[in-house]
Amino acid sequence: MAAGRKGLEEMVAPVKTIVISGYYGFRNSGDEAVLKSILTALARAGNEAGIRIEPVVLSIDPEWTTSMYGVKAVHRMKLAEVRSAIQQSDGLISGGGSLLQDVTSPKTIPYYLGVLKLAQWAKKPTFIYAQGVGPVQRKIFHPLIKSVFRKAAYISVRDEQSADLLSNMGIARGGIEVVPDPVMGLPLPENTSSLPVSDSSNLPTIGVSVRYWDKECRELSALARGLRQLGERQPVHIRLLPFHLPDDVEASREVMALVGSFSEGHSQISIAEDVLDPQQMLLEVSRCDLVIGMRLHSLIYAASRSIPLLGISYDPKIDHFLKRLGSEPVGNTTTLAAEQLAAEAERIIKAPMEWLRSREAKIRELQEEARRPAERIVHYLRDKG
Repeated sequence: MAAGRKGLEEMVAPVKTIVISGYYGFRNSGDEAVLKSILTALARAGNEAGIRIEPVVLSIDPEWTTSMYGVKAVHRMKLAEVRSAIQQSDGLISGGGSLLQDVTSPKTIPYYLGVLKLAQWAKKPTFIYAQGVGPVQRKIFHPLIKSVFRKAAYISVRDEQSADLLSNMGIARGGIEVVPDPVMGLPLPENTSSLPVSDSSNLPTIGVSVRYWDKECRELSALARGLRQLGERQPVHIRLLPFHLPDDVEASREVMALVGSFSEGHSQISIAEDVLDPQQMLLEVSRCDLVIGMRLHSLIYAASRSIPLLGISYDPKIDHFLKRLGSEPVGNTTTLAAEQLAAEAERIIKAPMEWLRSREAKIRELQEEARRPAERIVHYLRDKG
């Protein structure tokens, strides 16, 4: 009887359709992890609030996004489809990730503000979900961001620096909530015990996430020298983890070539090829004893699974996240020193609990806070009827 009543309640649960705008469908593991985390958090918050959330994702590859996540998706660059999805929705989420920045392209900010503006013109509530805002080098964008964000029903950002930047643009600081990156709440895939293990040896596994940044690849050369030193000091399995395909695969192979091979029976080096599913990459990270990362989400993955980490900074977002953990980068793209990297990695491998003990409480706090934006948005939609 109780089971039947529960089923009836689920059948009559009100449905709320929410459009999700972000950098999705590009096969970037970090951004796909953001999407999976948002979808998971919304479903959980909806269940707890007694409503059913139906997401519609704006994607560069709608078919792939639908097959990957089992949700409806429309092409992010087809205006008619985007407008129709918004008009039929109950609101729009913009985020997470670093959507509002003009370092990679001056077209990025106008696009994401334009999508938000479409929703606001359609009189739909808009929600900013754990975004990393900035750098915004072109001052012309400041009043545009202010104009759109002031009409948002909810604003959350993933670090204090983003909140400060918005505040300097004229957004009331009290209306901005600082929360962790959504990926802090990403769960492992189900039935992980049945999935193959990448390393059958008993060597400590060092996950390494790299990307191209410096034109002369000085940081990749220094990293490779450090990994070589580490692998010669003690047996380890160096596991390259490409987060953005195909660029990170090429960068990873370059590092592998620079490290070279080790003597038989000593250290090993390998690469995780073609890992598209963010939860599968999270599983790869969870099997590491230490993660050395340039990609922000490689560090977030590690922290979420309580894996010790060393960050290499190429962007302030790396420094901001490490600061929240009480850490600093082991180096950046111009100052990374091979000897320091090897020494720090060896120290952590020998005493991992020393690293974890001082950060355990903060990690738990970040994991709990990562669910907050979804809860705020779901409650808003439920209370507005």
